[in-house]
Amino acid sequence: MTVIDAQVHAYERDHPGRPWATRVHGGAPEVTGDDHVAAMDRAGVDGALLVSPFVLYGTDTSFAEETRAAHPDRFAIIAPFDPAVPGSGEAVSAWAGVPGAVGIRLMVGLDTGFRVSDDFRADDPGVREIVRAAEREGLPICVFCWGKPAIVGDLARLYPNASFVIDHLGLPQPFDPPPPAEPFGGLEEVLALAQRPNVTIKVSGVCTLSHRPYPFDDLWKPFGRVFDAFGVDRCMWGTDWTRTVNIVSYPDAVGAFRELPGLSPHERDALMGGSLSRVFQWSPG
Repeated sequence: MTVIDAQVHAYERDHPGRPWATRVHGGAPEVTGDDHVAAMDRAGVDGALLVSPFVLYGTDTSFAEETRAAHPDRFAIIAPFDPAVPGSGEAVSAWAGVPGAVGIRLMVGLDTGFRVSDDFRADDPGVREIVRAAEREGLPICVFCWGKPAIVGDLARLYPNASFVIDHLGLPQPFDPPPPAEPFGGLEEVLALAQRPNVTIKVSGVCTLSHRPYPFDDLWKPFGRVFDAFGVDRCMWGTDWTRTVNIVSYPDAVGAFRELPGLSPHERDALMGGSLSRVFQWSPG
């Protein structure tokens, strides 16, 4: 079984040569590609999608590109795009030619509390420009929609030929303990998106929602509903390391899913990397 993490972030310490846009993030002062590879090796993870952290670097993907270049057999890269930035469609087309680029992340507007903007519109000209360019280039579009999963439904309906990926189950997740009192309160709205055939979902960062210690067995019933609705072939496991570092260790975030009960060998292979390889057309090594 090839194990691929659907979402990780790498960044260096804040410095004048590549300054952070903000100091609001959930993680260590620095997590390099070498740090990731060491953690992946210890946990038996073959590769990962490296998502350039918009909150730190905006649309500057230079560190993610350098990280991938240093470890080309371990990482593919995802770039964030802001609909408010003119010329984003052309930038998406240019991104498609970057070595290791396999997808984009559509930024829907975040405040300092990582809440999704109420002003996002799927038919906004800037959104349309980005989505149409990604569609032409064959790039899946990851969407951060914490607490507002209907955003993905609107996108999938308006752009039926584009491929959309829901980040982090579409549910709010914490940066520090404790987990939300009702972590799956918005699950019904997420499950409704399964009717859209051009939507897949990352089951990523989700150990942070558990009220129990490893192996987080209070998660499996709601996850079973996700698997039933989407089919495991449309689900991708991921850790969202390093946002989750203050709550769950990397080995535990891997082991809980590798040992998840009730899955057939095919389903386990799909969840832990097979679905990702199909959607993003990439495998490590």
